[in-house]
Amino acid sequence: MRSIRRRLIAVPLVATGVVLALTGCDDLQLHGYLPGFISGQPDATNQTQRVSDLWVGSWLTLLAVGVITWALIIWFAIVYRRRRGQTGLPVQIRYNMPIEIFYTVVPLILVLGLFAFTARDQTAIETRYDNPATVIDAYGKQWAWDFDYAKEKVYEVGVQAQPAADTRKDGFVESSIPTLYLPVGQKTEIRLRTRDVNHSFWVIDFLYKKDLIAGQTNYWDFTPTRIGTYEGKCAELCGEYHSRMLFNVKVVSQADYQAHIAQLRAAGNVGSLGEQYGKDDNFNADGNQNSGGEAPAETTNGGVEGR
Repeated sequence: MRSIRRRLIAVPLVATGVVLALTGCDDLQLHGYLPGFISGQPDATNQTQRVSDLWVGSWLTLLAVGVITWALIIWFAIVYRRRRGQTGLPVQIRYNMPIEIFYTVVPLILVLGLFAFTARDQTAIETRYDNPATVIDAYGKQWAWDFDYAKEKVYEVGVQAQPAADTRKDGFVESSIPTLYLPVGQKTEIRLRTRDVNHSFWVIDFLYKKDLIAGQTNYWDFTPTRIGTYEGKCAELCGEYHSRMLFNVKVVSQADYQAHIAQLRAAGNVGSLGEQYGKDDNFNADGNQNSGGEAPAETTNGGVEGR
């Protein structure tokens, strides 16, 4: 009777401790230590909270299963251990149908539940907008990125990241990294294509990546909701200079976005690079891996001059 009372007292104490521990967590902990969240600021996109909820919910479920499993193992190891003076095997119990049904049905329910939540969120994330305000054609190539701003009819050519001159610094020249500009709060569609091998378009703080598959177009629709600069990279091993296949995403105001479009237009980057602009590993010099060098004299937009 005394042991039962102790258990009844312990349960609310443990539950209270768990609640207090969770309320004391900061934003980083509440989001499962995922990148992209800043306390007191909006999420990076309209989908990052959905990804975070799935991540944290899955880990909490697995943690609960682990705690119960560990508790049962420890309990049986202590309660049913061999006492001093005992010999031989304990009474063997076989074919306990309730227990067998329990440890068959419960894992099945957990797996189906995790699958259902994942399928629900994946469907929501993969749903395309009917009429996105911003459409970008992102082309991956060994080893950089090109960006066509489809509605504005301008483009930007990227080269692979160049190592910093100071070898003591572990990094690249920031100005050599291709940068994609997006207007905050606008529905955006990125059409992903590759010029050569398979690549993967990964914006780290957006908690999502999408593969670029040779011969097909993949789509990623989302709404950027926080102004800032976000790092991106290729997440698919694509060759010798894969580690230099970096890019940045700048989420800016509508006015700053239009100003960037005007800069590209003033620089002569009018038209569309399209799929005809491929890479050239031997541009200007043998063995040069600068991902295509200059833009072609003619683009795919009705013969409009490049730059």
